[in-house]
Amino acid sequence: MVENKVLSIIVPVFNEEEVLCMFMERVSKVIKTIPTIQAEYIFINDGSTDDTLEKLIELKKTYPQIMIIDFSRNFGKEAALTAGLQYANGDITIPIDVDLQDPPELIPEMIAKWNEGFDVVLAHRSNRDSDTFLKRFSANCFYKLNNKISTPSIPDNVGDYRLMDRTVVDALNNLPESKRFMKGLFAWVGFKTTQVEYVRPERAAGESKFNGWKLWNFALEGLTSFGTAPLRVWTYVGALVAGISFIMTMKILIQVLFMGIDVPGYASLMVAVTFLGGLQLIGIGTLGEYLGRTYMESKNRPVFIVRSIL
Repeated sequence: MVENKVLSIIVPVFNEEEVLCMFMERVSKVIKTIPTIQAEYIFINDGSTDDTLEKLIELKKTYPQIMIIDFSRNFGKEAALTAGLQYANGDITIPIDVDLQDPPELIPEMIAKWNEGFDVVLAHRSNRDSDTFLKRFSANCFYKLNNKISTPSIPDNVGDYRLMDRTVVDALNNLPESKRFMKGLFAWVGFKTTQVEYVRPERAAGESKFNGWKLWNFALEGLTSFGTAPLRVWTYVGALVAGISFIMTMKILIQVLFMGIDVPGYASLMVAVTFLGGLQLIGIGTLGEYLGRTYMESKNRPVFIVRSIL
């Protein structure tokens, strides 16, 4: 058994005042069962507008191992995870959601896997009945589509909850991009990986900050972060439409020149124009997603701004 190691627990928070005390009680109770591990708790306050920051300051009086990174505004969970990784000092690091849907009781099993020699230990959701049907269905569709068109594949039903060795964290911190899709980056760096299973419970308190629109944009971010297949597919779509157009043109010419059939024009013309116009707009939109990413990366802005560290 490897002894005297430091575990960094990264906890992004945004308007989570209701669950903070419950979270710390459960996590600290789990950590006490692992005498060879010392824990530091890195809370990233991602521009909360409720009393989250005040609650964290109060908790720090009871748990001095807490570090509070207070953002100047809401930068999003990906930025909060990035900040946590940059400020983590531990030999091993675990990002975890504060809503307790990532059960802290899994941490000893993850550390045991790390002691066996694994660099990354994924927490795999074997059951997601606590999520709505629409969320489960859309998540499955995203993983299937993403893993067909992007490299590397993202493990399905695995969130940010995972254990990472120091070497993995250092590799992630060395990646330069500012538009960060963390699930993809976690997979991209590789390393020796295994997983442990768990059943995803309900939130302990509060409401999810991810609505359908945010999840949709998050999925688009993922699909355009690690591959150019969405761009390449329009070459084939264009070739297919051009082929169909050529066949239809030959059919009309034969009907008019050899069969004397008059071809009605207005309805068929409007259908063709609107169909092709829609395809063009979708293709331009896909191109715009990639161009927008290039534009944002070229600005070289910081991923986040820290107002204070407490």
